[in-house]
Amino acid sequence: MDGLRLDLNLVDYLLLALYFATVLGVGFAARRSIRTSVDFFLSGRSLPAWVTGLAFVSANLGALEIIGMAANGAQYGLMTTHYYWIGAVPAMVFLGIVMMPFYYGSRVRSVPEYLRLRFNRPTHLLNAVTFAVAQMLIAGVNLYALAIVMRALLGWPLWTSIVLGAAIVLVYITIGGLTSAIYNEVLQFFVILAGLIPIVVIGLVKVGGIEGLWDKVRDTPLGAAGLDTWSHTGGSDNPLGANWFGIVFGLGFVLSFGYWTTNFAEVQRALSAKNMSAARRTPIIAAFPKLFIPIVTVIPGLVALVTIEGLGAEDGDLQYNNAIPLLMRDLLPNGVLGVAVTGLIASFMAGMAANVSGFNTVFTYDIWQTYVKRDRDDDYYVRIGRIATIGGVVVGIGTAFIAAGFSNIMNYIQALFSVFNAPLFATFIIGMFWRRMTAVAGFWSLLAGTVVALGTYLLYLAGLLPFDSDLEESFWGAGLAFVTVAIVAAVLTPATQPKPAEELRGLVYGTADLGELDPEDRVWYRSPVLLGSIAVFLSIVFYIPFF
Repeated sequence: MDGLRLDLNLVDYLLLALYFATVLGVGFAARRSIRTSVDFFLSGRSLPAWVTGLAFVSANLGALEIIGMAANGAQYGLMTTHYYWIGAVPAMVFLGIVMMPFYYGSRVRSVPEYLRLRFNRPTHLLNAVTFAVAQMLIAGVNLYALAIVMRALLGWPLWTSIVLGAAIVLVYITIGGLTSAIYNEVLQFFVILAGLIPIVVIGLVKVGGIEGLWDKVRDTPLGAAGLDTWSHTGGSDNPLGANWFGIVFGLGFVLSFGYWTTNFAEVQRALSAKNMSAARRTPIIAAFPKLFIPIVTVIPGLVALVTIEGLGAEDGDLQYNNAIPLLMRDLLPNGVLGVAVTGLIASFMAGMAANVSGFNTVFTYDIWQTYVKRDRDDDYYVRIGRIATIGGVVVGIGTAFIAAGFSNIMNYIQALFSVFNAPLFATFIIGMFWRRMTAVAGFWSLLAGTVVALGTYLLYLAGLLPFDSDLEESFWGAGLAFVTVAIVAAVLTPATQPKPAEELRGLVYGTADLGELDPEDRVWYRSPVLLGSIAVFLSIVFYIPFF
C-alpha cells in the first residue's frame, strides 16, 4: 500500500493528538452526569434539539458517507445524490412529524421496545436480535473504512488499524455512555467538515472549477449520464444500473424510510431530547445539513475519477473505496493534511459510536433485562451496558474483515439495509397505521419479509437473479420485502385476534399524545411541519439543475 502512504509531519500528528485528547476528555466529563441507566443509555432525555439534531446527522456521517459516497460519486456520478435528496431528507422529515410522537410519547427506550408494546414479545425479540446483528456488521464497515485511512497514514497492517480505532471508541463510550457519544458527534460534525472542505476546494481548483469538472466527467466512461440524476432512468442503462421505479420505490421509499425511521442508532439521538418538540425537530434539523453533504462527498468522488488514472480497480490502491485517501495524498499540503486525516477519523468514530451505543442499549434493555435478568437494580444494568459495549466492539472488529471483501462498501451497506431495515419498516408502518393488525401478523410478516430480502440477496450472489447491479438488487430486495410483509399481514390479520384498543393507546395512528408545548416551542419557526416542509421543498429544488 505504499502508493497510498501519506507523508504527515509533526504539525499533522499534533492535530491528531489534540483531537484524540479532546474526544477522551469529553468522555470523562460526561461520566459525571451518569447516575441512572437512562442517563447512560438515553442521556437522561435532557438534551436540546440543536445538539441532538447535529448528533443525528453526524452519527450517519461515517464510512457510509465519506468513503462509501465518495466511491459512489466516482462510480455512479451525480446519481449518487439520490441517496440524499430522495433517499434521506423525506424520510427524516417523516420521522420527525409522524413517527416521533409514537416513539417519544410512549416513553419507549428503544425501537424494539415499541414493537413489544404494539405487537408481542416474539416480534420484539426477533427485532432486537436482528438489530444487534446489523449494528455489529455496520460497525465493521466503519472500522474497515477507518483502517483504510490509518493504513494510508501509518502503513500499518489492516488488523492493527482496526484494533486501534475500535479501542478509542470503546474507551469514550464505555466511560461516558450516550452523552459522550452525542457531544463527541457534535464536535466530530465540525471536524469532519473542516477535513473535507479543503479537499473539495483544492480539487475543484485543480480541475478548473465546477465547469471544468463537468467537462472532464463527460470524457470519462460515465459520459453525460454521470452528470444527470433522472433523465437516464427510463431503463437500467445508466451508471447506477437501476430504473426510476427502483429508485423511487426501492430507495426513496422502502430503504430510505426503513433506515431513517426504524434504525435505533439514529432514533436514539431523538429519544435523548429534552421534550417532545425537541425530539420531533431533531431529525428535521439534521435534514438541512444533509441536503448539502453531497458537496463534500460526491464532488470529491468525481474529482478523483477525473484526476486519478485507473481508479476503479477491483483490488489494490485504486479501488473506488480509496478515492478520498488518494485525493488527500495528491492534493493536500502538510497541516491541511492533518486536518483532513483528523476529519476522516472523526467521521468513522462517529459512525461506529452510533452503532455501538445503539447496540449496547438494545442488548441491555431488550435482550438482557427482558429475557435474561429482570428486576435488578439500575447500577447492574449500567454495568451490563458497559460490558455489552466491550463485547460489541470486539465483534465489530471481526465483522470489519467481512467488509474488507467488498470493493465498494456502499453496495455492502445497501444489501444490509435491504435485509434488516426494509422488512422492519414495512411492519412498523402497517402496524402504526392499521390498528387492526394483530400481534401474530406482526411477527410472521416481519420474519417473512426478512427471509425474502435475504433470499433475494443470496440468489443474486448465486447468479440466479439477473439484476444489472448490486444496487439494483438491494432496491428490488427491499421492495419485495415490503410487499411480502404487506401480504402476510393482510392474510393473517383477519384470521387472528387483535389487541384490545386500550393496549394500543399512544402506539397507533390517531392516538399519539403530543403533550403540552413549552412556551419557547410555540413560536412559528419551531414548527416541525413548517421546517419539514421547507426541507422537502429544497430537496426537490436541488434536483432541478441536474435533472
